[in-house]
Amino acid sequence: MSWKTALPFPSRRAAALSAFVAVASGPLYAQTTQPAPAASAAAAGPVAPAAAAAPASAAPAGNARVDEQELPITMRAEELTGRPDRELNLYRDVEITRGATGITADTACYRRVEDEVTAEGNINMWRFGDRYKGDALQLNLETGKGWVTNPSYHLALNNAQGTARRIDFLGEDQALVQDGTYSTCEGPDPDWYLKSSNLRLDQGRDIGTAGKTIIYFKDVPILGTPALSFSLSGARRSGWLPPTIGSGSKGSGEVMVPYYFNIAPNRDLTVYPRLIFNRGLQLGATGRYIGETERGPYNGETHIEVLPNDRVAKRDRWWIDTLHSQTLAPGWTYGWNAHAASDDEYPSDFSRTVAASAERQLLRELRTDYWSEYWSLNARVQSYQVLQDPGAAANPALTVPRPYDRLPQINFHAGRYDVLGGFDWSMDAELVRFSHPDPAQVQGNRANLVGQVSYPIVRPGWFFTPKVIMHATRYDLDNNPNNPDAVRQINRTLPTVSLDSGLIFEREASFFGREATQTLEPRLFYVRTPYRDQSDIPNFDTGVAGFNYAQLFTENRFVGADKVSDANQLTAAIVSRFIESSGIERLRVAVGSRYYFSDPEVRLDASEQRNQKRSDALLAASGRISEAWSFDSGVQYDAQQRSLYSSNFGVQFAPAPMKVLNLEYRFQRDTSGLVNGFRNADVSAQWPLGRRWYGVSRASYSIRDRKLLEGLLGLEYKADCWIFRMGAQRFVTASQTVSTPIFFQIELNGLSRLGFGNPLETFNKSVTGYTRLNTNVGRP
Repeated sequence: MSWKTALPFPSRRAAALSAFVAVASGPLYAQTTQPAPAASAAAAGPVAPAAAAAPASAAPAGNARVDEQELPITMRAEELTGRPDRELNLYRDVEITRGATGITADTACYRRVEDEVTAEGNINMWRFGDRYKGDALQLNLETGKGWVTNPSYHLALNNAQGTARRIDFLGEDQALVQDGTYSTCEGPDPDWYLKSSNLRLDQGRDIGTAGKTIIYFKDVPILGTPALSFSLSGARRSGWLPPTIGSGSKGSGEVMVPYYFNIAPNRDLTVYPRLIFNRGLQLGATGRYIGETERGPYNGETHIEVLPNDRVAKRDRWWIDTLHSQTLAPGWTYGWNAHAASDDEYPSDFSRTVAASAERQLLRELRTDYWSEYWSLNARVQSYQVLQDPGAAANPALTVPRPYDRLPQINFHAGRYDVLGGFDWSMDAELVRFSHPDPAQVQGNRANLVGQVSYPIVRPGWFFTPKVIMHATRYDLDNNPNNPDAVRQINRTLPTVSLDSGLIFEREASFFGREATQTLEPRLFYVRTPYRDQSDIPNFDTGVAGFNYAQLFTENRFVGADKVSDANQLTAAIVSRFIESSGIERLRVAVGSRYYFSDPEVRLDASEQRNQKRSDALLAASGRISEAWSFDSGVQYDAQQRSLYSSNFGVQFAPAPMKVLNLEYRFQRDTSGLVNGFRNADVSAQWPLGRRWYGVSRASYSIRDRKLLEGLLGLEYKADCWIFRMGAQRFVTASQTVSTPIFFQIELNGLSRLGFGNPLETFNKSVTGYTRLNTNVGRP
């Protein structure tokens, strides 16, 4: 096997009642074809056998319903009597069709002037895919109005069916089902159905409206209501949502009954009163909108919760989230993103998810952005509300730091590629005012300018990119409490030079029996930045960048403009990939490390490691080795102490939908003696347990602390027209509190979800690769 050079990077550059399409079988004894009533008069004379007539299915595809009136009427029966221009009586094996509408019966009468059919005995009617069976029928073929007695029906739109004492057709798009049932289950004995005195099905408005309704499950009544409305197609519409019974983060029972307002196709509002038994009545609302003006699109969402006079906390409690984005002109947008809470313990007391309970730094931001082809400008004002962990008083390590406010911040970026014979250049400028509510913190202004020029040389099989960067920063400080005598105006100018180079080899290979191309990509990256004493510069927003493979190829090991690391270092790395002919990358393996010719002296704090000759070594491997198996792993090895600093190993087995198993192990060495280190194992799965039964679970366990961080155990049952879910979850909401919600739910396909809590959302967020059992039904 031999290697050959290749390009530097491989190229990847609502419901009408629906229909039964049965036609009368048996011999054709007599047949006539009538033109539409609006056409010329029918032919006179006795009715005689005819050769053949075009069946209803021969109507041109895509005909609008109104065009049906222009189509001829075809009638078949063993015996026809009467006058074709006035009234025809049909006996035995009767079939009457016009376009997509048809009727079969024992006897029928067609009155031409009224364009109306009456029929009795073994009625079968179909129109536009919907179908009915009954005892007697009357139907006006022009208006679509009529009735059928003792019918059973089936709707094409959502596969719904039912029976009734009578159905009145109020038009082509509307029907009134009297003393009837409705279900999306198939078969004569549905698992669930609703029974209503009056059920109006309106296809034009996509609404089903029922009065005096009882919902049955396995013939047991589970919900009764004086009125009920629902979407026939599963689309959203105004109305009461199913009540939700659950438990709060501290075990208190609660009941929520939401009401949904479908204000417009692009606007909606959900209002929900939530009775929390030990706290009181909480009122909440979520409004969403999306649209477009002449200037451009806009969208947003606002969520508000208010609990007046919390009986436990003895005060008013509230929460608000609001988000908006809008285009003012081509290339010009503005928006806001704001969050606020009444007190520090709100997430602990009311959060229902792991992510919400961990939200402690609440951002408030107003911004505007403008961009063109070669430059962009954005401005923002930004502040924070910090919610302290309730355990921070006893354990200072849990204290949440308060970020600086930016009042305001203005950023400018400009750049061009391939100019003046191949040069790339860019410039980033920033002007920001840092403010802090604590007078003991340094406050002031920062102006920062970073310009860079590079000359990429890219050839088949190799690349070389020299780059020059210039950092220019100025500080105007209001105060410096830690050093009152320090200079309040600070200037810093630093150049950086980097050289990035690499080779790309490739060869034909095989990967688990498949033909593939294997690449070998060695890379060297050199950076030189001189040392400047930056101890007098305050730290407004800078931190050490997370050490990962991508960070190996950056010029500055800090994130933020307050510190520019001195550097005289070389990064060496090598990557190998297996790529199939289709372009799918099956495997990637990478290893790299940074070598220091001189120890970096610019540091954020004294705890940073000194006298380094080389950085930790990184080894990463990931890929999708088959259609079912995929994995991701990484190792950070501390060469100075000759020990493992961190590692993560994850594997996913997903052979089919509703079958997924995730295993992950994560480790990080404790370097502070406090809470930096961890050793965690995480297992999550969705898997069939037997016929129609599925298990859903997750366990996140701290091996070091020997305690469960998050646990989930759920069970699902998939029937043809409904889903049952149940389970329990446990997660930490604060340092000393946990939430243990339980939930169960019955989802009736095409109608609603009833139950306790929201297991579907919990399963989806807890198990990577979780698949909803009825993915092809109802809302996405």
